[in-house]
Amino acid sequence: MTTPPDNPADPFKKALAEATKVLADDPDLTVSYSVDPPGQNADALRLPQVSRRMTRDEVLLARGTADGFALRHRFHDPKVNARYMPQGQMARDLYEAMEAARVEAVGARHMPGTAGNIDARIGAEARRKGYAQCKDASEAPLSVAAGYLIRHLATGRDLPEGAGNVMDLWRGFIEDNCGGTLDGLDDILGDQQAFARFARQMIADLGYGDQLGDDPDAPDEDEEDGADTAEDQEEQPDSTGEDDSDQSEEMDASPESSQEDQQDASQAQVSLDEMADAELSEDSELPEGEAPLEPPAPLPVSEADPDYAVYSDADDEIIGAEDLAEPAELERLRSYLDQQLEPLKGAVSRLANKLQRRLQAQQNRSWEFDREEGILDAGRLARVVANPTTPLSFKVEKDTEFRDTVVTLLLDNSGSMRGRPISIAAICADVLARTLERCAVKVEILGFTTRAWKGGKAREAWLSEGRPAMPGRLNDLRHIVYKSADAPWRRTRENLGLMMKEGLLKENIDGEALEWAHRRIAARAESRKILMVISDGAPVDDSTLSVNPANYLEKHLRDVIAMVERKKLVELLAIGIGHDVTRYYDRAVTITDVEQLAGAMTEQLASLFDADPRKRARVLGMRKVG
Repeated sequence: MTTPPDNPADPFKKALAEATKVLADDPDLTVSYSVDPPGQNADALRLPQVSRRMTRDEVLLARGTADGFALRHRFHDPKVNARYMPQGQMARDLYEAMEAARVEAVGARHMPGTAGNIDARIGAEARRKGYAQCKDASEAPLSVAAGYLIRHLATGRDLPEGAGNVMDLWRGFIEDNCGGTLDGLDDILGDQQAFARFARQMIADLGYGDQLGDDPDAPDEDEEDGADTAEDQEEQPDSTGEDDSDQSEEMDASPESSQEDQQDASQAQVSLDEMADAELSEDSELPEGEAPLEPPAPLPVSEADPDYAVYSDADDEIIGAEDLAEPAELERLRSYLDQQLEPLKGAVSRLANKLQRRLQAQQNRSWEFDREEGILDAGRLARVVANPTTPLSFKVEKDTEFRDTVVTLLLDNSGSMRGRPISIAAICADVLARTLERCAVKVEILGFTTRAWKGGKAREAWLSEGRPAMPGRLNDLRHIVYKSADAPWRRTRENLGLMMKEGLLKENIDGEALEWAHRRIAARAESRKILMVISDGAPVDDSTLSVNPANYLEKHLRDVIAMVERKKLVELLAIGIGHDVTRYYDRAVTITDVEQLAGAMTEQLASLFDADPRKRARVLGMRKVG
């Protein structure tokens, strides 16, 4: 009798590891699973963890990541890659994205089963990074778009929704500048060396030729023979590249066909969900955003205020909390937060009970009275006893329209929140997220700060360019995703411990953070959207305010709040931690100490979510607790 495995996911993980080795054509390859971001080196792959429940999104992400790594291991030569690698950062990003697309396209041509899995991985990444919400090319990375376009042209496959949006935003610009170069794509796809030259030509066509560095094929006294060999290879790309790949694929046809059948069968049964807890190493550094060579007529930086300016957003980042600390450190910081949360355990249950009665998303029960049949109406029992033939004495339960709800918590991660205020903010987020999840309400937790004190690389660029007047925002943003709306709380609970990390809290630029959070939640499909800001009130960035009007950031915050209120897509609420935030937000409460969470916070926050607009309006006047 065979003993079943302790972990139901183990057979799948073992089968995927073996299939990955076959795809990579390397039986000695080491395949492991970890909660750490996926990664790859010469002899080992690290894939996303698959839990005991084996959810569909976990399975799809693991397979897509495994296929991508295996194909890179098989069809990618690190020495050729290093030889042709450009020197400038933007050129490197373009080069790497196109090479990754080449490898996956070659694999898809020979092993169609891998294409669907990689599509799933690309789609999960696009949803996690919000690519579907990009409205202008300036909001999307050019390097990512170039990679997507290469993959689309090479395979003929449509891209997932968000990825296709990014490609479409930049496609006209890329084709206008690289049309002649792109015509030769099919001829060199299987030859990495020829493709590297192709990629470098595209980079030059896009306006980044100054970042390419020296031409690796240029003959000189030391490398003349090597250059001649490269030229010979360029003249006969098929004989040195694609033919070899074809022969290799024919040798491995049987095991790969089995892998393809497995993948295609599973692909038909699963759907894609957002993978907020996994990072894909191929595109883990994509914060460059806007390219120096802008497309025609870009949108303003801020929808709320067209005059609001940003000197440089090249180093802004939107990053998951798990990428800012090692797992062991997050666990330690979470334990520290739990110690402060211990006295408040009772508050969670009380808050949950109040919210469960008041949240509109949970109020789905009502009655129809005066019916001929149904359940006896107890209010008319006396009349029925007196005259059993009395009509219309019954009631029938009916369902009202169910309005599902999503809540975004936007937390101020500025230096002025250091100490007890940030602990209160983290505890508020913890209590609310767990409570709302119990009420079947999705919760997203976001944080905002900057990457440096008193200006980062944006300020350095401003100084090096002669300090032009009125530069606008002059610091590098750091927007943190602690928990995405679709991620369960148990998988992201340790992320909130990051707020206890020394050195994380710096400046706060509230207006741009609020606009970012509003874009994310407004794009959700839920019927009711609530955005709650937890802050100490005033936006402050010394670097920006020292060279702009003193009210520059405060005015932008007020403009963004006015825009959110005007659009009416989202209900905007605020909690002041130790400071009165009602001077900015019409609907707000102020909390001065963590001990008040068990009593005052229970009542006040339950009222913030009250389904009765008139009652909510009475409660949401200027309220100060403590």
